Amino acid sequence: MCGIVGLFLKTETYRHELGRLTADMLHEMRSRGLDSAGFAVYDEGSPGRSRITVLAEGREVDWEPTARELEFVLDEAVGVRAIHDHAVFETGGDSRAARQWIIDHVPGVSVLSHGKHIELFKAVGDPDLVASRFDLASRQGTHAIGHTRMATESAITTNGSHPFVTGPDTCLVHNGSLSNHNRLREQLRGQGESFQTLNDSEVAAGYLSWRLREGDSLEQALERSLDALDGFYTFAIGTADGFAILRDPIACKPAVIAETDDWVAMSSEFRAIACLPGVVDASVWEPEPARVYTWSLAGVPA
Repeated sequence: MCGIVGLFLKTETYRHELGRLTADMLHEMRSRGLDSAGFAVYDEGSPGRSRITVLAEGREVDWEPTARELEFVLDEAVGVRAIHDHAVFETGGDSRAARQWIIDHVPGVSVLSHGKHIELFKAVGDPDLVASRFDLASRQGTHAIGHTRMATESAITTNGSHPFVTGPDTCLVHNGSLSNHNRLREQLRGQGESFQTLNDSEVAAGYLSWRLREGDSLEQALERSLDALDGFYTFAIGTADGFAILRDPIACKPAVIAETDDWVAMSSEFRAIACLPGVVDASVWEPEPARVYTWSLAGVPA
């Protein structure tokens, strides 16, 4: 099953309500997955600053020693704020280098996201409770994606939940299954990607991160993925200034898109979009198989 939501705000009209609107959409997808939920929120960020969101599942951690070690590694000041078993580090240093150092040197901790514009939170349990725990409704920004999970193929853990990020500001949620993720994971490791779970969706995120790092546009990377990824899937993807949707050539997983002058929304079912302001005037359609849909913001630095 699983449920996907995505909301991309083309104008400033509803950016102060991004979190509330995303939480409302996520609520409507509870019935598609009560095992766990997660969301990524994009904002305009702070010039020259990056954030790294990390998870120590179920544990309260003193993050200050890690922050001090990161300062030494990056040769930059590092701030940190704890949010339950998550923490967000902020620095002027290289977020990709920070991600890899934490993966290699901090046992029991997973890096959920890194970049200039993204923060990501996820947990086991009812999507409404997850959204409330991390105060999704109060968040402002430009776009967000979320996921409710029914764990049909793996254990119910926070680390195995969506969304997944491997590259800076590149975030993916997935409904479906990939058949070649084990082989592709090893190939991507040879290209410098690092993985922290056995989830096939993390491999898809890693593939996109690699292609973007190689210079592809988001659209080009997704077009390549149609050949590289075997299986069935609906993807919703966020980047620093963009939003994209892709279904596999068979398109057996549900998806619907709606668009107004102010926003673009995507979900597994229309009822998650029906709660949005101005939806009565929206253009509504089902995304075609194997067609890449992308939107981007003007004036948001990558």
